[in-house]
Amino acid sequence: MLIKASAPSSVLLVCLGNICRSPTAEEIFRQQAAVAGFEIKVDSAGTGDWHIGHAPDERAQRHAKAHGYNISKLKARQVSADDFHDFDLILAMDGQNLADLQAIKDSVGGEKENLAKLALFSEEDPTYGGDDVPDPYTGDGDAFEEVIERIESSAQAWIESWKSN
Repeated sequence: MLIKASAPSSVLLVCLGNICRSPTAEEIFRQQAAVAGFEIKVDSAGTGDWHIGHAPDERAQRHAKAHGYNISKLKARQVSADDFHDFDLILAMDGQNLADLQAIKDSVGGEKENLAKLALFSEEDPTYGGDDVPDPYTGDGDAFEEVIERIESSAQAWIESWKSN
């Protein structure tokens, strides 16, 4: 569990391929933070390299758009060691991504206390706390809708936790 803190200046959202969950989370998080009055740099990346340079999955784009989120201009990228210096907080969509991020962080040089904090995206969420955001890639439309619901809930939970500090 992270110690309650004030809002970070930068957040990186991470899933496996950076074409479904994390780009959706990037735009939802960006919009919710702005509405709440937080100026936070928000980006997304994947732990895998399969989709580097690709736009988000067309299904993710379609479902996001239906909820008022435009993710069509985003491009997939892979997490890099620099991200641990460039971001204050890195949020993983699931436990495996969190473990992969921890392994990368452990290999990054420099002062460990100056590196990004890591957490599960749902960590602060009273509804989904500790749950993985399921990967909708092999699922149907309902899977993408569930992802949006969970991301909206967990993003709001993080923002509410920062408002109370």
